[in-house]
Amino acid sequence: MDTPRVSVVVTCYNYGQYLRGCLESVLAQTWRDLEIIVVNDGSHDDTDKIMASYRGHPRIVYVNQENAGQARAKNNGIRHARGELIAFLDADDLWEPTKLEEQIPLFQDTAVGVVYSTARFIDEQGIDVTFRHESKYLRPRSGMVTRYLFFDNFIPFSSSVVRRECFDRLGCFDEGLSMGIDWDLWLRFSVDYQMRFVDKPLLLYRQGHAGQMSKNLELRHKCSDAIITRFIENHPEQVGSVLKRRMWQYTFLNRGLYFRGLDLKKSSTYFAMAIGQWPFALGPYKGLLKNLFMVCMH
Repeated sequence: MDTPRVSVVVTCYNYGQYLRGCLESVLAQTWRDLEIIVVNDGSHDDTDKIMASYRGHPRIVYVNQENAGQARAKNNGIRHARGELIAFLDADDLWEPTKLEEQIPLFQDTAVGVVYSTARFIDEQGIDVTFRHESKYLRPRSGMVTRYLFFDNFIPFSSSVVRRECFDRLGCFDEGLSMGIDWDLWLRFSVDYQMRFVDKPLLLYRQGHAGQMSKNLELRHKCSDAIITRFIENHPEQVGSVLKRRMWQYTFLNRGLYFRGLDLKKSSTYFAMAIGQWPFALGPYKGLLKNLFMVCMH
């Protein structure tokens, strides 16, 4: 079998109900020079049964592992991949048919390490949902993007295609992190490689369904803080004191906004922490005033 140009790594943990749709969206790609590596991370649903119907498929490799978490599952997929480009797709997401065809040509520039796209959001049933983000740091960027990526992860994971050389030079996913593994990876790669994006929603990203990891907020914050702290330590030349303070201000402001509906005291604490980091932004002051107003109304 010839070596494919692109290896698509699909990881699955109890997402059997979505897996067939996911795989069919890859097999329907107009870009045909690909293989699919499916890594079952110890699922206890019908994932094995779904995959049995693809047994013997010339372009699909099925890998079973004991449950070890998303980072190890993705790294296992990378180890089995043969392509010079590695695309990632979580089992609950879908691709538009022209996704790879529109992304692969951007790798003609050898300075480019990652190519991604924008996303369309769907619910558990596959119905389009509206998702608004208002941060300027969540806008897609091209080029050397570290200073923007440092604030927030604007790269939809299941839209990403990565040059294998990036993994060979800079390492794979950090198996010590339970969340934020893609943001950590993009930050590391962004120091040495350019990012490019196709400004089309070539990914259908499923959100809001049971089991989605991003719901575990406290753990997400802990992992986020660890990623940021380590990046600052490892790449001080990328992060000046002003950039660092503005990033923490942005982070604490977002947490203050999130906790407003859950815990007003915690929300106000985060707003105060944001002001301590960068007192020149109006957002945290507005947040504190609104919280005070809400307390007075009660």
